[in-house]
Amino acid sequence: MSDNSEQIPAGDDVLGARGTDEQNPASKDPSEWVTGDEPMTASQRSYLDTLAREAGEELPADLTKAQASTEIDRLQEKTGRGQS
Repeated sequence: MSDNSEQIPAGDDVLGARGTDEQNPASKDPSEWVTGDEPMTASQRSYLDTLAREAGEELPADLTKAQASTEIDRLQEKTGRGQS
């Protein structure tokens, strides 16, 4: 098994880091997104459709990007898809 505790030098760009990264818009709360009020993307819609079916739920088809992101997080937790 590999040791994942290797330290990455400060200043290197990383993905999957814990906490918020003020420089990365994707790490912001969805309610703070500049484009959060725009309609959800086709990818969000497709994934939400899959998650909602697996969870036995129905969701409105007119969600915003921010709402879709929040629902994806919630449904991933409910269905276990978001776990590593």
